[in-house]
Amino acid sequence: MKIALLSRNRKLYSSRRLIEAATERGHEITVLDALRCYMNIASHKPTIHYKGEQLMDFDAVIPRIGASITFYGTSVLRQFEVMGVYPLNESVAISRSRDKLRSMQLLSRRGLGMPVTGFANKPDDVKDLIKMVGGAPLVIKLLEGTQGIGVVLAETAKAAESVIEAFMGVKADILVQEYIKEAGGADIRCFVVGGKVVAAMKRQAAAGEFRSNLHRGGNASLIKITPEERSTVVRAARIMGLNVAGVDLLRSNHGPVIMEVNSSPGLEGIEEVTGKDVAGLIISFMEKNHKMGKTATRGKG
Repeated sequence: MKIALLSRNRKLYSSRRLIEAATERGHEITVLDALRCYMNIASHKPTIHYKGEQLMDFDAVIPRIGASITFYGTSVLRQFEVMGVYPLNESVAISRSRDKLRSMQLLSRRGLGMPVTGFANKPDDVKDLIKMVGGAPLVIKLLEGTQGIGVVLAETAKAAESVIEAFMGVKADILVQEYIKEAGGADIRCFVVGGKVVAAMKRQAAAGEFRSNLHRGGNASLIKITPEERSTVVRAARIMGLNVAGVDLLRSNHGPVIMEVNSSPGLEGIEEVTGKDVAGLIISFMEKNHKMGKTATRGKG
């Protein structure tokens, strides 16, 4: 295969591993900065250009699109799709999963477990919103936040009111969620490839911290997930329409609850903890599916 890897930094662990895995299997892989790609759209023959040259004859594209460039990055990916190049994850699925509110509404509609979540626009509704999610302590999340940035634990109703009103005051869109105390500051990251959970790890928040993200100082360890958790994770990835996904869940008193479905999950933590060649599994999946000319799983919404 001739593969395009959309990545702004080829030195990142995930990019390096995908390059290694593809090269080891005899494929040609080219790293492209999505922001340097430009397109001829209104044409009988759509094209993508990069640093003065036309990109041609690619069989597949792996999108590693950061949250900050979602709009332009998915536009470039969509152009590859228009040209008949097989995408590891489709542009529509990435856009769907990046919209936290939309993704939660879709998961909820399909009956997946989630924390009680509220969304409002006006400060006048804040008190009722807090009551709706079960009161304090509660979690407040910026819709555009990533890697734990923009996530606040409010211990009291008064603190929650102040934080929510502050966010609303600067026109920031937020979600308000119940705090799953019984999770003990831990979540489970499950890595899905082609409708199967290929690896899973437990992430434990550092002392004095409730966010379990490894970027926030959390530590990771091996974990065995239950059949119910496995089924929940696979369904979540399928609903989002993602062939490759990192699905984060919590163990609550009422079963597994989905926190987030990530369309560009990092490989470093999951490979180091599990010892699995996740990058190789991704390339193998592409080998089996790229000739279809479409993704193997599709979501709705």
